[in-house]
Amino acid sequence: MISGLCNKAFLKAIYDYHLYDDINARHENPYEVGSFENLLFTKCWIDTAQWHMEDEIRNPSIDPVVALKWKRRIDKSNQERTDLVEEIDSYFLDKYKDVKPLPTARINTESPAWAIDRLSILALKIYHMHEESLRKNISDADSAQRKAKLGILLQQQTDLSIAIDELIDDIQRGEKYMKVYRQMKMYNDPELNPVLYNSKK
Repeated sequence: MISGLCNKAFLKAIYDYHLYDDINARHENPYEVGSFENLLFTKCWIDTAQWHMEDEIRNPSIDPVVALKWKRRIDKSNQERTDLVEEIDSYFLDKYKDVKPLPTARINTESPAWAIDRLSILALKIYHMHEESLRKNISDADSAQRKAKLGILLQQQTDLSIAIDELIDDIQRGEKYMKVYRQMKMYNDPELNPVLYNSKK
């Protein structure tokens, strides 16, 4: 099942990242270059580093100049994340390019890779909620509340995993078809963001 590969690669990326717990750490991808798992690991590593960037920028006493640096780094990370999602969708498009959709085939609300993107973020939420539930300096009530939230996240992970596998099965059988709209992020594009193209004048 696709979701099993995803969840395994995501867990590996998250745990490997936290061996260093350093946003600047270079990741060593354990999967073969060009493989589906290699893409998944890289995708989740980007998500994990960005998770911690988002923590940094929410520091209430952060210097505005430092905050701006983090914001620009987060923008760059978001672009890398989007590029990886599109690469994962390209993998699926190539894999199922010879499947002829049935006349009754339907399109899904999101592509497989964007659903997998949500699964990666869920894996991160689960890891960090588990960590927060084990904190020594919180009350039993707070710990119980966090464990309850963890249970909900785990159920979400199960449900989303099933939905992804069903979507892939539907695509394989021609009951659904893929259509990928490449992301057109205007804020990063010097030709489309008026602040950027006007700054050249």
